[in-house]
Amino acid sequence: MTAPAGSRLLCFNKPYGVLSQFTPEGRWRGLKDFITIPGIYVAGRLDADSEGLLLLTNDGKLQARISDPRYKMEKTYWVQVEGEPDEPALAALRQGVMLNDGITLPARVQRIPPPESLWERDPPVRFRQSIPTSWLELIIREGRNRQVRRMTAAVGYPTLRLVRAAIGAYTLQGLAPGTLHDVPLP
Repeated sequence: MTAPAGSRLLCFNKPYGVLSQFTPEGRWRGLKDFITIPGIYVAGRLDADSEGLLLLTNDGKLQARISDPRYKMEKTYWVQVEGEPDEPALAALRQGVMLNDGITLPARVQRIPPPESLWERDPPVRFRQSIPTSWLELIIREGRNRQVRRMTAAVGYPTLRLVRAAIGAYTLQGLAPGTLHDVPLP
């Protein structure tokens, strides 16, 4: 797919508490607080209580291709969960988890140390001294509503913090929260 002349693709590191839309709503801020480029639209969504990579473009066809599950762009998440997931829980995620809207596609998942490049969250994640937390890297090709959170809860490990680290080949590398940069078009 060749994008028309003048097309742009941007990576944005969406902070916690910001919607994947330009207009604020209720207690959540909108993208307009960070992005003032006219004619740019979000390709995909990320919940306000999640952080990390959003792709934006001024090319409608590219936006549809990035957002459409038929193209199966992998999305990589760093997930801080309550507890320490055991092998049966990880195996269930790898096989697909039954949610109220059907079974998920198999995920790639592994335990990881806390990501070194990760920033402090504002507000901080709740901390309970009696319950340890751990980090997973979870890679999926779907994009159901609150899917990662529902998947980890379904296997007994609620998500405390969710950061999208990559969409396909695009990553958060070099992006501080609230910043963006242009990337080469596919």
